[in-house]
Amino acid sequence: MSDLHFETHSSYDDFHFQNRASYLALLGDIGHVANEQLFKFLEHQIQRYLIVFFVLGNHEPYHMSLQTAKKKMRAFEAKMEQTRISSSRVGRFVFLDQTRYDISDTHTVLGCTLFSHVTPEQEFSVESRAVDFKDILHWTVEDHNLAHESDVKWLNAEVSKIAKEEPQRQIFIFTHHCPSMDSRCMSHRHKHSDVTSAFMTDLSSEECWTSTAVKAWAFGHTHYNCQFTDERGKVVLANQKGYQMFPRKSFDAGNVFQLGN
Repeated sequence: MSDLHFETHSSYDDFHFQNRASYLALLGDIGHVANEQLFKFLEHQIQRYLIVFFVLGNHEPYHMSLQTAKKKMRAFEAKMEQTRISSSRVGRFVFLDQTRYDISDTHTVLGCTLFSHVTPEQEFSVESRAVDFKDILHWTVEDHNLAHESDVKWLNAEVSKIAKEEPQRQIFIFTHHCPSMDSRCMSHRHKHSDVTSAFMTDLSSEECWTSTAVKAWAFGHTHYNCQFTDERGKVVLANQKGYQMFPRKSFDAGNVFQLGN
């Protein structure tokens, strides 16, 4: 699930959901890293699940730099690992920042934020309307696009390496931003928006998207939910709650996706 947006109306303590699986994937825009309540929420989930996967969204770094936000998340991950070692009742916290995590000998999770590629045609609209460039310290459209390029390069390299060296592996990719311009990934109301490239990027020609080793790709950020199987047999899905005042009716806090066969 993603886009819980606890930072709105300070709702960190008000969201409750039933545990129906061993793993929980939180794919960004959960809350602000600057707010300790986010970490209290995460600690609670680590006590409920064997593994909690966490991807930074664009809202998590608000009121600090992206580098500082990542540093705080890595420190939390290290702290939780020490806690896990000393207590069998605590699960594992996995911060997905160009991170590979092997669930088993045949199942691998790859995760990163995947900031979108802002097109030159939409740069002015995106920069003037997206709060990211005001609330993330020292963050520019150029930084945004460079981060996108870095994540795509990493995903392509990892998928290529796994497909060649470990062909038995099924790959599951978790990102915050949307990797596709497929009409099934977006609301028809936003199809011709002048800020579309702030939310999604067409990766249809990239190996991380075309490889049959990739069995599923889950994302957030768009506040539009979907689940479909594309032409290559890859499941594409999003389960996003949205802002507290405007929650998505299609969001399902109990949604469970089976990783692999």
